[in-house]
Amino acid sequence: MTTTPRPATELTADEARRIALRAQGFLGAPDRSAGVRGVLRHLGAVQLDTISVLARSHELIPYARLGAVGRRTVEDAYWTPGTSGAPHAFEYWSHAACILPVEEWPHFAFRRRAYRTRPHWHHDLPDGAYEQVIKQLHAEGPLTATELGGAKNKGEWWDWSAAKVAVERALMYGEVVCTQRRSWKRVYDLAERAVPAELLHDDLDDRECLRRLVRLAGQSLGVGTRSDIADYHRLKNEQFDAVVEDSGLVPVTVEGWGKPAWADPAALETVPRGRHRTTLLSPFDSLIWERARTERIFGFTHRLEAYVPKPKRVHGYFAMPVLAGGHLVGRVDPARDGSTLVAKQVSLDGPKAVPAVAQALREAAQWVGCDTVRIERVDLPGLKPALVTALD
Repeated sequence: MTTTPRPATELTADEARRIALRAQGFLGAPDRSAGVRGVLRHLGAVQLDTISVLARSHELIPYARLGAVGRRTVEDAYWTPGTSGAPHAFEYWSHAACILPVEEWPHFAFRRRAYRTRPHWHHDLPDGAYEQVIKQLHAEGPLTATELGGAKNKGEWWDWSAAKVAVERALMYGEVVCTQRRSWKRVYDLAERAVPAELLHDDLDDRECLRRLVRLAGQSLGVGTRSDIADYHRLKNEQFDAVVEDSGLVPVTVEGWGKPAWADPAALETVPRGRHRTTLLSPFDSLIWERARTERIFGFTHRLEAYVPKPKRVHGYFAMPVLAGGHLVGRVDPARDGSTLVAKQVSLDGPKAVPAVAQALREAAQWVGCDTVRIERVDLPGLKPALVTALD
């Protein structure tokens, strides 16, 4: 039996941009009552990263949407169990290493199964090492890799100990889960003990898992191309193709995109209106984590330069795009010097960007406990006095 394709809804580029902003929590009043956990569930994934300049990325994500929520509050919201003792979130491989709502545990069963059939980073394990880790966690409760016997050997940073290799393998398989970070170290526990019983099952087939994740990605993005939506949870294009018709997303065409796209039908029901957020964005924010999408929606080319040799950097080590009025209007490469937030390099999209960049810097400084802001370099030197004045 064949079905007639549904007609695609036509969106202007501006409508698509506003839909994306609203879906990501940057347009309209933020849901402060739901707080950090609401942001996590709304986005479906919050990426983790080791870099900490202004703050770590998983702290910057709710800050960008909610404003100056306390950093301790952010950590507690992710990792503190509820009154029943059940976790609110777990860490797993999604877009990258991400914090995920615990209720999505069943929908990553397809990935846990896939990991069991893949080579394991060419790390060999001594006989019994895997079983020993499971046995120790069973006997002693949640532990870090250090507590399991040490995370590293004496070589380079990637020279993991047998205990670290074993517990990471168990994490990928789903026998072990991370529901907490302690001093940035993963805390591992047995999934059977940490994950609520009603969620622990892995009996969802791959198609059901993929359909759910494609639907969630479409809701979190509002509108996106095949690669936008698939990339959100690092699905393969063919996995997206297999389930998109049953995902509940609807086909749309977007002016200037030149590619087929799909949208959350709820996002098409009302015109996106409301107040725009003005804020600094982590380069790992899901609004901008895919370069091609960022260029397509905002006409803004951005890359993380932390791994670029210093002489070749254009905008700085951890340049953070500035969002204002629904557009990306500049970049700031921040640093901390005691109680001073230092803008080592500021890139501005012309004079009109000055007030927004100044506001974003002032608010970020207050959030991290700095009482002054110092501007070092501005790509348009003639605008530096105006930026300094706007900060005062």
